[in-house]
Parts: sequence; structure tokens; C-alpha cells
Amino acid sequence: MEFRTKVETPVSETKLDHTSGILLVGSCFADNIGSRLKALKFRVEHNPFGVLYNPVSVKIDLELLTGKKLFSESDLHWSDKRWISFNHYTLFSDPDKTACLQKINDSIISASELLADARFLFITFGTSWVYEFLKTGKIVANCHKIPAGEFRRFLLSVEDIVKEYDMLLAKLRAYNPDLNIVFTLSPIRHWKDGAIGNQLSKSILLNAIHQLVNKYKYTHYFPAYEIFMDELRDYRFYAKDMIHPSDAALDYIWEKFTGTFISDESIEILKEMERIIKAKNHRAVNPDSDEFLKFKEKVRGQINEVLKKNPNLDLSEELAWFA
Repeated sequence: MEFRTKVETPVSETKLDHTSGILLVGSCFADNIGSRLKALKFRVEHNPFGVLYNPVSVKIDLELLTGKKLFSESDLHWSDKRWISFNHYTLFSDPDKTACLQKINDSIISASELLADARFLFITFGTSWVYEFLKTGKIVANCHKIPAGEFRRFLLSVEDIVKEYDMLLAKLRAYNPDLNIVFTLSPIRHWKDGAIGNQLSKSILLNAIHQLVNKYKYTHYFPAYEIFMDELRDYRFYAKDMIHPSDAALDYIWEKFTGTFISDESIEILKEMERIIKAKNHRAVNPDSDEFLKFKEKVRGQINEVLKKNPNLDLSEELAWFA
């Protein structure tokens, strides 16, 4: 007997391997999956503008990447003793204007280059509620703790999102004709919108995504939202805040993701890398003991075996740690 309903995740016809360029943008799913791929030595960039929640901000920032548009002083705003960008998450803010611009432009250059030959772009929507800065009339990616009275808050429609992405998808495919685009919907509830407001927001996003996927053959959908909300419908799969997924839930979604998108060859590399990472996280009682030195030597041998099979991997950091 089955005591839960399972969400089908069809295997992707196009697969990812360790030579594929991968870009992930949007809500926390992009950060979580992206950081795992990076740790496992895939060619990946994730959230080059920081975490983005609404579809319009994602669209604006992806257009900036296709145009390789660098920021200047006029694109920054001074608020609460630091320079900020309304296109970016707070991690890019800085009291020093030059340092702020450096972080922003270095990230844009790196992500633009990767996007040009990436095999996959993953876009995760979080909410259809948006904030328009009244002084400029533009939707912002982050309010940076500026008083709410300086913004107009409203809900996007399905039509708004589809119209924006009709234009964006054409630009992305012109920039990279071989690009596959996968949409996902963040399962994280925006509880400040209220239970009804959150469900309304998610339903708009889901409707818009499926209109786009049905319209463009190079677009796809990965059901992270449905896996979490249906297969994992128990509060033991939530973190302490009862909003974010627990580590167990994230691990389960990661397994579904790798089974859907990662090639068999890269699955083998992934397993080797997981063993190396586990060894690296091991903490010895006595780091100078003969036993631990032999352990490090053994792991160095494992790393060199991986490099023999996959000379393009950069494992210099791991070799240095076990030296």
C-alpha cells in the first residue's frame, strides 16, 4: 500500500553534465539548488543579482544580462548609510560606492558570459505581489527597508506575466539559441500576504508558467512546488519557522532534481564528490595523528582518481585542504 501520493517528474530529454553551463535565478530554490551544484563542481552561477521574488524583477535582470549592461553611479541610491540597487538583493549593498559597483558589475560580467553558452536556465517565481517605487514608477526587486509609504503594492495578473515573458524569452533565445528554460514555483509561503493572499499569488504564477510552457517548446516545468505541497505534506518537512522547507525536504527535492536533469556520467562524479565533501567535513580529534594523516593521504588518492577521469574539474581547493 502507498500511504502518500507521488508527483511524477518525467526525465528530461536534455541532460546536464559537468561541462554544461547552468544559470539559476529567482527565489530561494535557485540559491539552494545552485549552491549544491556549485559545491559538486558543475559550471554554474546562481542568483547573480541576489534572491529575486517577483517575475518582473527576474525579467528585468535577465534582460540586463543579455544586454551585458553594467551599472554606474546613477543606478545606485543612498539609503540608511549605504549604497543600494533596486535591482539587487541586500547582499550587494555597501557603504562604499566603488565597492558596491564592483560587486554588481563583476557578477553581471560573469553571469552574462555563462548565459551565452549555458545549456539550462532555471527561473523560480516566488510571489506575484510587487512593489513600485513611487519616485521612479518602477517595480523593485527589494525594498531595502525603505518605508512602505514610498511604494505602491499590487498584484500582477497572469496576462501581465505572460506578456513580459513573451518578450524576454525571445531575447534569451536570440542571445543563446540553444538555451533550455525551466520554470519552477517556490513552495515557500509568503505568509505576510496572508493564507488567502499567498494562495492567490501562487495560483497566478502557476497559471502564467503553464501558459508559457504550453506556448514554447524549449520551456519546461519542474514541479518543486507540487512535490513539497503534496508528497511532503507534513510539518516535519518544515523548518522551525513553519514556512521554509527542512533539510530533509530540500534533500528530497534535490534527489528528484538530479534524477530529472543530471546525466548518468555526472551522477557518478556527483557521488564521488559527495564522498570527498563528507571527508572534508570530518573533524579529527587529533589532526596531527598518524591515523588522520593516513586518512588525508587516502582522500588525496581519491581526488586524483576523480581528476584522472575528469581532468576539466577544478579540485585545487580540495587537494590543498588534504595536503
